[in-house]
Amino acid sequence: MSNNYDNWERLVDAVLRREHDRELALAHSRDPSFSSSIISDPGTPIRDNQNIQLGSSSDTVNETDWERLLLSDYEDIISRSADPAAYATMKDLYLSLCDSPIFFDGGKMSFHIDKTTGKKCAMIGARKLKILWGEIPEFWKWTSHDKSRFLTVAELNQVLRFDIRGQIDANMLSPKTRYAAYLVYGFANSYDGSPSLVNAIISFDKIKDGEAHKQASVLHLIPGKDRNGNTAMRPDKWMEVEIGDFYTDQEDNSVVEARVWEHKQDLKSGLIVEGIEFRPPNANILGAEAAMLEYLSLFGLYFENKSYVNDRREDVESGYICSSKETIK
Repeated sequence: MSNNYDNWERLVDAVLRREHDRELALAHSRDPSFSSSIISDPGTPIRDNQNIQLGSSSDTVNETDWERLLLSDYEDIISRSADPAAYATMKDLYLSLCDSPIFFDGGKMSFHIDKTTGKKCAMIGARKLKILWGEIPEFWKWTSHDKSRFLTVAELNQVLRFDIRGQIDANMLSPKTRYAAYLVYGFANSYDGSPSLVNAIISFDKIKDGEAHKQASVLHLIPGKDRNGNTAMRPDKWMEVEIGDFYTDQEDNSVVEARVWEHKQDLKSGLIVEGIEFRPPNANILGAEAAMLEYLSLFGLYFENKSYVNDRREDVESGYICSSKETIK
């Protein structure tokens, strides 16, 4: 029984510390002059009544503070939304952008704010990617997917040459920030016939193919397994692999291109492309907090049966959750 309790305490402690880090980021990431009086000591449990309250007293955060936390171009971002919504307060707007993405460019691109860092995150949906032969039905199929945030995903029917590019204006991202680009994908059925090793590169200027091959890194698309044999998944049930990273300057008007390709002359099929996501490497994957709460709930259920959900501290800290359960003997 003591083992169960110890594991439960460790998991709760990790989540509470993550919540503390989130509040610290909310206060400081957007404005260094922001008051730190609302941040509790990391050793003190953070409860609902300790969270940021809007306008209830002079000691709490007011509308101006919440607007300061928002991005300087938030009005432009909201105006581009495919379905702009009205928000009663700046707090509502900020937390909405943290908890769920908004869509623009005809619903082909999503945008949200990372709670941990306060930085912009964006995903280019498959429909906005440049996919070689993507409009030829014999090669690629455009279809809906129950796990996708977008209306359609790209499913690879059969090709010899596989080439996907995603471009984003650097000024759409947070300035002076380290970013990484991730291919977000899945598989139609099994991995048989799917591309397993692909080339990848991040560039700011168009690079010729020969030069790109010299500079490219090699990615493994077939996902790894945890010690219980479960496939590592994002909270939204997709897989991801990092294409590369880059840094945005203060006033960066360049275009960033993330490219993944494989030109070996063998047939490839079965890959499903959700999109390419741009986010800071230390940012949460959208939905990770909900997944952690679900695991806490599961942990409580299994606790009664002397079982527990494997806390995987490194996954909790990174926001990357795996479907992994362990039983205590």
